[in-house]
Amino acid sequence: MSPHFLYLHGFASGPSSKKGTAFDRHYAARSVVIEQLDLRVPSFPDLRLSVMLEVVRTAIGGERDRAVVIGSSLGGLTATRQAERDPRIAALILLAPAFQLATRWRTQLGVAAWAEWQRTDRLEVIDRTTGAPAYVPFQFIADVERIDVDYPDVRVPTLIVHGTRDEVVPIEHSRTFARGRRHVHLVEVDDDHELVASLPQILEEADRFLTPWLGA
Repeated sequence: MSPHFLYLHGFASGPSSKKGTAFDRHYAARSVVIEQLDLRVPSFPDLRLSVMLEVVRTAIGGERDRAVVIGSSLGGLTATRQAERDPRIAALILLAPAFQLATRWRTQLGVAAWAEWQRTDRLEVIDRTTGAPAYVPFQFIADVERIDVDYPDVRVPTLIVHGTRDEVVPIEHSRTFARGRRHVHLVEVDDDHELVASLPQILEEADRFLTPWLGA
């Protein structure tokens, strides 16, 4: 039975993201459907990692179904956290996965801004799907902290592509995750967090990695 192929977009993004669309078009030419999941449920201000995990769990299907999950940034973190608890996930492709999300945000914001976020329950951001100002409630990061403890314990074949110039999620996080794990292959590219310039190489790497699930 062929696996389901799922694509998980990043934070403040959506199912029509550039990388998700590129994967969709690339594999449609091989008659492979990449299902673009919408993780903005019930809405962007109400994002919860726990809800995202449930969306992925439901999308895979029944107990005998299998899935290959492609995740970008927060979608990559979501993919790994679901994979460590869901034996139906057969393989992962992670694009600049947002490892250690709460720890990084706490450091980047600093003590005062973190406390202000907790007090006001609003962190101002730009919604990259609409281009409009938006906010993230503190409950989002509180939910992440309950789930994202240490690095995920993933034991399935995993391809990571991460940019060496990534200032959002430093590549050292992917290096730490990959270190000592023979089933994890890390490809470093000269790119930033968006990885748009590296899309041709990403798709080439994905073709090689997915051979056992796609055929020659």
